[in-house]
Parts: sequence; structure tokens; C-alpha cells
Amino acid sequence: MIRKIPIAVASIIVLVLVLFNTTYTVGFHEIAVLTRFGKPAGIQRDAGLHLKAPLFIDQVAKLDSRLQYIESPLETVLTKDGQQVLVQAFLLWRVDGAGDGPLQFFISYGTLEGATRELETQLQGAVRAVGGYKFSDLIGQGSKIAEAESAILGDLRATKLAGVEPVTVGISQIVLPPKTSVAVLRRMAAVQETLANLEESKGNSEAEAIKSQASSSADIIRTFAEGCATDIEALGNEEATRYYQLMKGEADLAIFLTWLDTLKASLSGSTTFVTDINRAPFHLLDLSPAASGQGIPQPKKPYIVSGEPLAVQPTAQSTADRAATATANPVGGVP
Repeated sequence: MIRKIPIAVASIIVLVLVLFNTTYTVGFHEIAVLTRFGKPAGIQRDAGLHLKAPLFIDQVAKLDSRLQYIESPLETVLTKDGQQVLVQAFLLWRVDGAGDGPLQFFISYGTLEGATRELETQLQGAVRAVGGYKFSDLIGQGSKIAEAESAILGDLRATKLAGVEPVTVGISQIVLPPKTSVAVLRRMAAVQETLANLEESKGNSEAEAIKSQASSSADIIRTFAEGCATDIEALGNEEATRYYQLMKGEADLAIFLTWLDTLKASLSGSTTFVTDINRAPFHLLDLSPAASGQGIPQPKKPYIVSGEPLAVQPTAQSTADRAATATANPVGGVP
């Protein structure tokens, strides 16, 4: 019984070695290329466990069928309008799984690393297709970057790389050399300055138009206001004439009312002053003044107008004049 254990263990080891050398697995993202005595013998695309001849008879090379990424170095390209630019592009590619594509890939490159080196060289050359465009076509809105990328992709497909399927090409960056950058910036500055001058001229023109319109509107408003003021002045003169006519009929009463208004205005506030109550209108403070024929208190001292005293008692001929004088000199003048 003890002797059977080593035999069983040895048998298991031999079986494992046989299985290891006669089977292989293929992943879902892989394509297997079989070689027999170093020569291609077949392609296996189905995922799972498969059989092969043992030891050195059959060999299996597995290729990753997923997308691969490579990027070209910065390449100097002369555009159609004579501008030098530095262009860098990237490529997404994969092993061609159709037909004998995997077999051709294995024969040409052997591994993904070998294909990557070759594709980098091809991509660097294909980037020169950007030289068929003007610099202005590669920047700003409406640029032809997508068209340039399609041109690079078309160039790579036209090369017909064995077992390689180019999928997508993209331009990573477009860089201007220092001298070109300075020239472009100066030109852009000149364009911007020209646009700024045009906008400034447009703004000045619109400002002058607004000022002219405002001046015209102001003249219209001023003329209308002057017309209204003239009408109001005429109406005031008319009303003043009517009141003046009324005052001419009752001149003494008008003088008395003027005295009252003057006295009221003089005594308003908290000012203390000394005055002569024998002069108008302060004679109204005297409780026993002389009165006119109409019962209106009269000052004891006469008015002084232009150095000539006026009579205290009003006469029929000078009624309106005295009313105007009293209104102009309500405090009675100078003795």
C-alpha cells in the first residue's frame, strides 16, 4: 500500500505534464496562432481549452485582439500657406482578425511590440498629410482638423500593413515654433487692433447721432417750455391787471391790508427790535390812532417818497398811487 502512493503521485505528475504540453487556452480577447516545427499551422479564434501536439512539435503564440494605442513624436510640418507647425497624432489599431490577418501579423511582426515600433514610424510619416491644409484651416471654428485626421487614417490604410487594422487617428496637438508663434501673435494683435478701431469709430458715430437727437429733442422741449412760460406770464399779467383794477377802487383798503401783512411778517419769529409806532405799519400797535373817513387807522408821521412828504389823509386823486407806494415801502420810509 505504501509503494502505491509514490506511483500514484508520479502518475499524477506525468498526467499534469502531458496535459500542460498538449493543451492551451485562448482568452475572449485573444487570437492564437499555431506553429508546427516553426511553421504556421493554423489560427484559433474560439475562446476556451484546446489541444495541441506536445513539446516542441506545436507552439502557440497569443495575440491581443483589443484596441492598441500609439502616439507619434512631434513632427515639423510645413502648411499650405508656408507656416511651420509641430504636429503630434495618435493611432488606435488592432490585429486584423479577419481571414489570415492574424497569421500575416505574426509572420510580419511576431509580437505587438514589434508592430508598435513599425506603426510609430508609419504614423510619423502619415502626419505630413496636414501639410495639405492652410494654417487657418487648422484652428478656430470651422477648422478642418477632422478632415486632416481622416487624411492621415486614409494614408495609413493605403499602406496596407500586414495583419494591422487602423481604426482611429486623432491629432493630439498642433504647436507653433517660437518664431512662428511671435509672428502669429503680432498678426493677431494687428487684426484685433483693426477691429477695435472699427468698433470705436462705430461707437463714436452712434454717440454723435445720439447727441444730435438729444439736442434736437432739447430744442423742441425748450421751445415748448418757453411757449408755456409766455402763456403763463400773459395769464399772470392778465390776472395782475384785473387785481390792480380792483385795488384802484379800494386803495385805502389795499394799503391797510398791506400794512397788516407787513406787520405780521415783521413780528413773526423771536427777534426783538425797537421801532416808532407813529409810522406805518407799526402805528397799528397804537390803540388810539387817528382814523380816516373810512375808519382805517392812519400813522401820525407822513410817508417820505423821493424826499417829499405825503399827506396823511388820502385824496381821491392819489388813491391808487398811495396804494402802490404803501406796497413798495410798507414800513413808512425815513422821517
